Amino acid sequence: MKINTTPIVLFGETIMPGENKTINVEIARLHTTTKLNMPIIVRRSKFDGPIVLFSAGIHGDEINGVEIVRQLIRKKINKPKRGTVICIPIINVYGFINKSREFPDGRDLNRVFPGSKAGSLASRFAFHILAEIMPIVQYGVDFHAGGASRFNVAQIRIAPTNSDLKVLADAFNAPFTLYSRNIVGSFRNSSERMNVKMLLFEGGKSLDINTSIADEGVNGAKRLLSHLDMLDSKHIVTQQASHTIYIEKSGWIRAKCSGLLHDFDMIGKFVKKGTVLAMITDPYGKFERKVKAPNAGYIINANHSPIVYEGDAIYHLSNALDSEEAE
Repeated sequence: MKINTTPIVLFGETIMPGENKTINVEIARLHTTTKLNMPIIVRRSKFDGPIVLFSAGIHGDEINGVEIVRQLIRKKINKPKRGTVICIPIINVYGFINKSREFPDGRDLNRVFPGSKAGSLASRFAFHILAEIMPIVQYGVDFHAGGASRFNVAQIRIAPTNSDLKVLADAFNAPFTLYSRNIVGSFRNSSERMNVKMLLFEGGKSLDINTSIADEGVNGAKRLLSHLDMLDSKHIVTQQASHTIYIEKSGWIRAKCSGLLHDFDMIGKFVKKGTVLAMITDPYGKFERKVKAPNAGYIINANHSPIVYEGDAIYHLSNALDSEEAE
């Protein structure tokens, strides 16, 4: 392997090959003037290789992604045999403190990229991430979870026309890979415009840590680093029993009435048309209404809220006629 002598610079800090450094970035403060730092953990090999970013917590209430990146650091999976691994466990520190998806200004950070140096708080934050970090990054995985009480089966999302991302999704080999258009204003969309090969991982639900989802994320990250010839040989790569299942079309099943939702735990399973997925009842024992699969497919998201209203999204089913998506 070729020895690397080129330094990288992040937020004014120089990191040389073979060096490990944690950069505490302060972009703004709380209204109390209390400093909030966004730690960036950088580990560099002395050997030349790609620069990979593992990030999480762009939505402050999506804790499962934070746990995945934490484990990558704790288990020293982020120590590459070549190249550089950058880990940002919590991008939206403000939201993480408040257990909230949004920034204090009420904005969704994942809808304001590429941001503005003189814009809103969230916009300024997005601007600095793109300006200071992404120009040196070649590959990335941004870890997310389902919003509110919606539980996502472990999945990678990629743009449908990007063959390079398909190769990386094959390497990550999550249980499912969804073809999902980039959303304007998202981190993924701006990263792709900067020629960063970015995978988006979805798994679990907000304000929750799920062990099996975390394992899927950690093992997928190891497989990706192994594919890039960056994984240290001391780490064992766990292969999936089967290849990732690609989903081109999917859609939401919505509640036809309000009431109590009794989920039958079909998440991640293949169901036939007409399969009863749940029951919606009233609190008084007057009615019970079945929720049936309108077509055959995989259940890739399930609403775990015990109370639903008419029109609420309750299941995301593959191969539906209509598709909706929400990163």
